[in-house]
Amino acid sequence: MSIAPSPPAACPARSPGWVRWIICGLLFVATTVNYIDRQVIGILKPHLARELDWSEMDYARIVLAFQVAYAAGYCLAGRFMDVIGLRAGYGLAVALWSLAAMAHAAMRSVAGFQAARFALGLAEGGNFPAAVKTVSEWFPRSERALATGIFNAGSNVGALITPLLVPWLTVKFGWPAAFLVTGTLGFVWLVGWVSVYRAPDQHRWLSAREWAHIRQDPPDPPVRLGWLQLVRHRQVWAFAVGMFLTSPIWWMYLYWVPDFLNKQYGLNLLQLGPPLVAIYLMTDAGSVAGGWLSSCLIRRGWSVNAARKTALLSCALCVVPIFFASQVSGLWVAVGLIGLAASAHQGWSANLYTLVSDTVPRQAVSTVVGLGGMAGAVGGMGIATFMGWILDRTGSYLIPFALPGFAYLTALGIIHVLLPRLEPLKLERSGADGKLSRAPGWP
Repeated sequence: MSIAPSPPAACPARSPGWVRWIICGLLFVATTVNYIDRQVIGILKPHLARELDWSEMDYARIVLAFQVAYAAGYCLAGRFMDVIGLRAGYGLAVALWSLAAMAHAAMRSVAGFQAARFALGLAEGGNFPAAVKTVSEWFPRSERALATGIFNAGSNVGALITPLLVPWLTVKFGWPAAFLVTGTLGFVWLVGWVSVYRAPDQHRWLSAREWAHIRQDPPDPPVRLGWLQLVRHRQVWAFAVGMFLTSPIWWMYLYWVPDFLNKQYGLNLLQLGPPLVAIYLMTDAGSVAGGWLSSCLIRRGWSVNAARKTALLSCALCVVPIFFASQVSGLWVAVGLIGLAASAHQGWSANLYTLVSDTVPRQAVSTVVGLGGMAGAVGGMGIATFMGWILDRTGSYLIPFALPGFAYLTALGIIHVLLPRLEPLKLERSGADGKLSRAPGWP
């Protein structure tokens, strides 16, 4: 029989406390580094394609190697984080992906870049399962979408920093330096993570008031959940379907928008910076605004179900105008349409990730996020192959920019069919070990 640790000593402060937001800040920085490391190759694609003589399919195969590994890494990392714990697991993931990012500097062949991208994808798969699990442990349900939106905004900041930093490094020191310098950032973060992070019930900075605030929701049942039990539940499938249909769109933005701007408007490596910065500034706002919207509606008395789905619908509708991005003649009109869609995607993601912590016990959050992330990465494999094939044959972005307008609305419709109401997993257990005797999910 285990004894729960005592909460920290009382604190006279009137506010609930601020430690959870420091933890959220660490998640934000890790996600920023994660996206810097994965996006370097997208910024350098036109440059590397000329220097190393890549075809569109060569580049697609390099992207595909990342996606295959990311799918496996996402799935395995989710279970890994649930078993080994966040402090060690998250730290190890960041250290490994930083080494993989730096390894790109030594590659010259397509096969070499595929190997480096595979290693990067395998390790980077740990970021979101770890971050979402951290939010589920450190925030009450009413704040989770906002916290998720904040840390997810790191992906936009990373995508914003990369086009400013990488072209300068490439012009000044050569493209290998871009991979080496950006790869070192994860080790800087690792020092802060190991120094600051502890579980809430072990953190010396946490006041009794903030502990009570974090644990204000009803406790989760003490059960251990395996993959086979989890996949029987519609809550898991709703998240996986949402990820499968919409995550590939984000990969398209990261890996092909620089190429679109280069081909459509003739922008060189140094000229790509301002349009990409504008796009990802918009996505930063969208990530936080999407999380804020559903959290605000909940505080106003809306049900969690109505608030989350209203936010998802709002984001899905904002994506539709990207259909016209390849048809407009003005650069900044196209940038605005892409930025609006990318911003809406990040708001969508903040709420989609929060569906997991709304409906799944804390013990299984990383595992479910890992399963859903694997589904999203599998969809990303399809988009990588499709983009290489369609661009080799047509050279046009008309069809690629038509896909997002339907993907989000379709995903929301399926989510609503699977989960008319956002209900927690209905769990039954027997015995002292907490194992499930029956885990009904489908009617």
